[in-house]
Amino acid sequence: MTPKQHKKEPLKRVLYRVLMIAMGASLAAFAIERLLVPNKMIDGGIIGVSLILDYLIPDEWRLLNFATLVILLNAPFMYFGYKHIGKTFMLSTILGVVILGVTERMFHHFSPLTTEPVLATVFGGLALGLGVGLVIRHGGSLDGTEILGLLLTKKIPFSVGEFVMFVNVFIFGWAAFVLGVEPAMYSVMTYYIASKTIDAVIEGLDETRAAFIVTDFYEEVSDAILHRLGRGTTKLLGKGGYTDEQKEIIYAVVTRLEVTKLKSIVNEIDPNAFITIMATHEVRGARFKSAIH
Repeated sequence: MTPKQHKKEPLKRVLYRVLMIAMGASLAAFAIERLLVPNKMIDGGIIGVSLILDYLIPDEWRLLNFATLVILLNAPFMYFGYKHIGKTFMLSTILGVVILGVTERMFHHFSPLTTEPVLATVFGGLALGLGVGLVIRHGGSLDGTEILGLLLTKKIPFSVGEFVMFVNVFIFGWAAFVLGVEPAMYSVMTYYIASKTIDAVIEGLDETRAAFIVTDFYEEVSDAILHRLGRGTTKLLGKGGYTDEQKEIIYAVVTRLEVTKLKSIVNEIDPNAFITIMATHEVRGARFKSAIH
C-alpha cells in the first residue's frame, strides 16, 4: 500500500467510534431536553437556533420540532463537510445529528430533571459539553457553525473561533428577545461551561507541557530529567541568532504537575539555562504515561 492510499479502518475501531458518537449525541439530547428546554435555556450554534425556532413554531406545525430542525439546518453543513473535510467526517456527523434528534424526542416525554436555573445551567452545560466533546473526539460534529467558519475564514479576516463567537452573539441576543433576558444570560453561562467541558474532553484531562531547554550542560540536564523525572528527552540542534554558535536544545514533554520539578532540576545544573514551556493538546506514543517518580 502506498502512502497516498487510504488504509481501511478495522471494524472494531469503527464500532467503538459509532458507540462513542451514539453515547455523546444521546447525552447531549438528555441535557437539552431534561435540563435546558424546561428552563428556557439554549446552546449556541445550530442547536441554539433549532431550540429558538422550536419555541416559536406554533403547535399546528409540530412536524417542525427540534429533532427535525436540527437535522434540516445541519444538512447543508454536512454536505460542505463532506466536500472539504471528508467522507468519514460526514458519516460520523450524520450519525451524531440523527441520534441527537431521535433521542431528544424520546427524552421529550420525561419530566424535567430540575427547574432550578443555576443547577440546570451548571449540570446542563457539563452534560452537553461532555456529549458534544465525545462526538467531536471521535470524528463527528453536532453543529455546522464551525464547518461554516472553516470555509468562510479562508475569505474573511477572522479566525474560526472569532467567527463562531460572532455568530453566537447574535443567537444569544435573539434568545433575549424570544425567551427573555434572564434565560439568555443563563444560556450564555451554559454555553461557556459546555465549551470548557468540550475542550477538556477533546484534549484530555491529563494536561501536558512541552519544554525546550537551551543549556551548555546538555548531557547532565538530559540525564537528570531521565533518571529523576522519568521522562525521555530529544536532542535538537540549533544556532544562536546573535553569536551564530551551534547550540544543543533539549526537548521534553512532562505533565502539568511535573513542570516545577523540571525547572528545579534544570536550575540546579545550569542556572543560566534558557527554558520555554508551552501547553500541548495531545501526547501519544513512546509509553508517555509510564514515567518513574
